[in-house]
Amino acid sequence: MRALPRLCRNTALGALTALLMLATACATSPALANAGASTPPEVARELPNARLLGSGRLTVMLFHVYDARLWVRDGFTAADASQSPLALELEYARSLEGAQIAARSITEMKRIGEFGDDTAQRWLASMKQIFVDVKAGDRLTGLQQPGLGARFFLNGKPVGEVRDAEFTRLFFGIWLSPRSSQPALRDALLGAQRPAS
Repeated sequence: MRALPRLCRNTALGALTALLMLATACATSPALANAGASTPPEVARELPNARLLGSGRLTVMLFHVYDARLWVRDGFTAADASQSPLALELEYARSLEGAQIAARSITEMKRIGEFGDDTAQRWLASMKQIFVDVKAGDRLTGLQQPGLGARFFLNGKPVGEVRDAEFTRLFFGIWLSPRSSQPALRDALLGAQRPAS
């Protein structure tokens, strides 16, 4: 069980990418996953009246990577997810390097929409400044502000923002777009809100 954290710290991005491409999302039962979940302070502060829509677990080759929770306001619809204020909370179960999280995010964002190399480098640089190394128990929360940008919090404390509407749409699309590489996790997050596809 200790091998994956060491692997994530000591190997090239290619190894992490290979692992993530083999990932399977194991969705927890929404009723069980949502029971007892309390609104994180940063979500309560930044997105008043938010409620937990759904949650799921990302597992890579049987290793629990993180649990994800989607917080939305009343009126949210999956079809308009990119146009809705929302918060995505990831609670990590193991250590990962921030630079690897940023690089993998760019790879996943390219599945959702097209953007050039200059844009990719700019977004990657921003994420490398924001995404620090995480360890088991750390919570990274992203707040989607449609038309404005994204704000990020680590364990409830602000760590940065990207003021770019297209970045925001594609970043949150990693989990919420029909083109997500993790459809089971997407379904778990969207719960009954997911549209037929």
